[in-house]
Amino acid sequence: MVAIFSAACLLLCSQVGLVGGRPSLKLQRSTGINLASRNGTKLSGDVSSCPGYSLTSLQNTQHGLTAHLGLRGEACNAFGLDIANLTIEVTYESQTRLHVNIFDTAKSQFTVPESVVSRPSPPTSSHSDSSDLVFNHNANPFAFWITRRSAPDAMPLFDTRIPSLPPTPIPAVNGTDNSTALNSFALVFEDQYLQLASALPKGANVYGLGEVIASSGIRRDVGTNGGVGTVQTLWARDVADPLDQNVYGSHPIYLEHRFDEVSRSSSSHGVFLFSSEGEDILLQTPPNSNVSLIEYRLIGGTLDFYFFSGPSPRSVMEQYSELVGTQTWIPAWAFGFHLCRWGYPNISETRLQVQRMREANIPLEVMWNDIDLYHAFRDFTTDPVSFPVNEVKAFIDELTANHQHYIPIVDAAVAKQVNATDIYDPYTRGTELDTFLKNPDGSEYIGQVWPGYTVFPDWFANNTQQYWTEALTNWSQSGVNFSGIWLDMNEASSFCDGSCGTGIDISNTSTPFLLPGAPGNPIVDYPEGYNATISGPSGNITVNGTSTFGAGAGVEAVTLSKRGLGEASLDGANVITPPYAIHNGNPVLPLLNHTLSTNATHAPGYLELDTHNMWGLMEEKATHSALATLNPGKRPFLISRSTFPSSGKWTGHWLGDNTSKWQYMYLSIQGVLQFQLFQIPMVGADTGGFMGNSDEELVNRWMQLSAFHPFYRNHNQRGANSQEPYVWDSVANASRTAIGARYALLPYWYTLFANASLRGTPPIRALFWEFPEEPELFAVDRQFLVGRDILVTPVLTPNVTTVDGIFPGRGTIIWRDWWTHNVVNATVGANTTLSAPLSHINVHIRDGAALLLHETPAYTVEETRGGPYALLVSLAADGSAFGTAYVDDGISFPPGPSSTLTMKAASGEVTITQEGSFNIAQRLGMVTVLGVINRPTQVQVDGTVTKNWDYLVPQNKLVIRNMTTDLNQHVTLAWK
Repeated sequence: MVAIFSAACLLLCSQVGLVGGRPSLKLQRSTGINLASRNGTKLSGDVSSCPGYSLTSLQNTQHGLTAHLGLRGEACNAFGLDIANLTIEVTYESQTRLHVNIFDTAKSQFTVPESVVSRPSPPTSSHSDSSDLVFNHNANPFAFWITRRSAPDAMPLFDTRIPSLPPTPIPAVNGTDNSTALNSFALVFEDQYLQLASALPKGANVYGLGEVIASSGIRRDVGTNGGVGTVQTLWARDVADPLDQNVYGSHPIYLEHRFDEVSRSSSSHGVFLFSSEGEDILLQTPPNSNVSLIEYRLIGGTLDFYFFSGPSPRSVMEQYSELVGTQTWIPAWAFGFHLCRWGYPNISETRLQVQRMREANIPLEVMWNDIDLYHAFRDFTTDPVSFPVNEVKAFIDELTANHQHYIPIVDAAVAKQVNATDIYDPYTRGTELDTFLKNPDGSEYIGQVWPGYTVFPDWFANNTQQYWTEALTNWSQSGVNFSGIWLDMNEASSFCDGSCGTGIDISNTSTPFLLPGAPGNPIVDYPEGYNATISGPSGNITVNGTSTFGAGAGVEAVTLSKRGLGEASLDGANVITPPYAIHNGNPVLPLLNHTLSTNATHAPGYLELDTHNMWGLMEEKATHSALATLNPGKRPFLISRSTFPSSGKWTGHWLGDNTSKWQYMYLSIQGVLQFQLFQIPMVGADTGGFMGNSDEELVNRWMQLSAFHPFYRNHNQRGANSQEPYVWDSVANASRTAIGARYALLPYWYTLFANASLRGTPPIRALFWEFPEEPELFAVDRQFLVGRDILVTPVLTPNVTTVDGIFPGRGTIIWRDWWTHNVVNATVGANTTLSAPLSHINVHIRDGAALLLHETPAYTVEETRGGPYALLVSLAADGSAFGTAYVDDGISFPPGPSSTLTMKAASGEVTITQEGSFNIAQRLGMVTVLGVINRPTQVQVDGTVTKNWDYLVPQNKLVIRNMTTDLNQHVTLAWK
């Protein structure tokens, strides 16, 4: 929620040089370099003289090799002190995963502890001679490259050889930022700077590397076709969703997709750098170069690479999940519609939202509260006046009785006690258990967030899990009986730049800026094309019968475009502003900007500099464990902002503080796709936009789009126009229709997420993930697939009644309209213009699909799940179809008994077989088969002739109704 601070406060505070009530550090730099001496050694700031390494003492092992890497010449000490002795370990961990780990032999550099992210067990059989991935190397100078055994003569997948890269020096890509110059591609391994580059095919199709909102779209800009290249920084940051900058999460994995124009074949592979360090990753294509390149620049740690062979995009993601883990099991209710707002001032207003949603007959599954809930903005409290805990408890009991749920927010920082008479148990208990982050001298580290001055849990401390579980348990038992938890501000965010220091007025609990909507800080922004000066503040599509779009001049364009302690052990190192300054924001900001100081110290002696990017992950892991303890046998449900590899094992994610603009609705699609690769597929945007006023048309379209994203929540900021779906009649109508379709598809959603949890298969898919040999799809991110079978083509621009979309398959696939079941007459390999009046979203079914549905979507997920099933079969041209459905109780953790239904169609017959021990109580009530070319003369269900069927000629549709078929038995439906 609160990256709003960046937009509201940083502008205000920077004008007076104050952040958090103290002088801020004015360390913005355009050079990206902060040079100093280290113990008498001058740092050069120049990698051009770095000698690289040579390989000796190679030993082959059962699973790969190990060797020594020694510095080839005089140390260059560019941005740190060169480490002379390195070890390389190469391990063929499976048929599809190759591990190349380059680390300091002394093991003093920081690596991600196993206690934070567990690794797979060592291989038990050798894959060195059978894996499709092959490790190759030169000894002097040392370089390595990865090839495919199946294509040994093709361009390597990863190639660090200097002759394979463009000649250096290469001038700065950004002429005002000399740090983007490429002066040498030698391997650099220093205590505070590591550098490694690899050649890529020119114009490579690269995806991933985030979290980011990329102006280039889902396919990253490598500096060809008019692009300028990419500098992707990984440093968790609380900022309101800027373009092309680092934001909340850090995910150093990319997928590269290659297409051979001659053979018309494709292959994908993945590359993952397992590091929590701050880093820049450059994607560039120098002028006149015949290759593109990727270069990693880290400010600590090691070079710990994993390579995934694919060869399909989906298999790359599944292979990555084998390393970092799959999505935690999601409770069935979490796929319902969620409603929230920063600005429901009391329990009465919160209850009123539930009432109005019910009156409008718009399904509402989960009601949320933002920090309005808190007493003095303090975690684990309720305001005694506006949210009396007895009324909160009664409200949650009402929700529970109606099969609905409640989720409150938990911020990362814990309020510091103001004085001896201030009673705040979460602080005093944390102090007793010694669970809070410390300064280097051992004193309590103090930051500033909403409640005033704060402390922060140290997730490495021995008692922090106990503390966190107690706090959540006490809160729940007090009456806030939540079904899940919303984790915010966990980069971790602080309103001081680093430590708030000493001499502060601890009794000052005011925020250092005006809250949105407060007097003097009104919300005046609207979506593109809406002029509040002309049309008033309502946001309506029409006022007095006149369209509000474009009223007045100047319509804004809609642009869719055992390890050591790491840095803690370095003598004389600058850990506040490391010599190489990663591109933290634009312009470059200090690492401690709006977050914890990099010298804040964790329990084992780890510095925040090394662990910063993992703070959110560790909170997620602790919260998941706490909820599992609090509610044994039930699936914990979390939504969190800051994420890191393996976060999906514990949480889902929302895309942060977006803006009520058409552009941000479009950008939400790339965000959702990005997190499928990151193995956090339970993801969605703030529907309608968080920051600024939204309007009727934008909310209308966005409510439809988000109904086909995994996490579905409408949320906006304090002081902005109300944007709940009942506010406008057109939005209410669109929402009822979209949510109805979503709830009908819940068995399909649930199966997709079961597959995500079982094997890492992405529920939401870019078009080329399913059609990898169609280059026209490689950059498409204005459409997406839900699973294999549902194609979504949303309207992403205002004041239109049509939308263009491409239908994959180049004419080999029959696409049928979800709503009408009509076959689409699609243009082959190019856009087709589709009708898209307000309140309509284009959704199409792929041929060959067999989808288990809920026959009668109800108001809540539980009520919907309690009704009969339906089966929708969309036959391919040869009369075939296939699908599966995973069925269990939707809540047990770990998952209990389950059954899998397999639906097949062929030769005028549909069969359903059940495998598993879960008893499916609901009956099959209806079957619809699309593509039955001739009207049947007879229809049978399990060998018995039935008269309860209709045939519709325009859609070649056979519909069998009034069934009461037991899905625990083999089912056969036949027509002739």
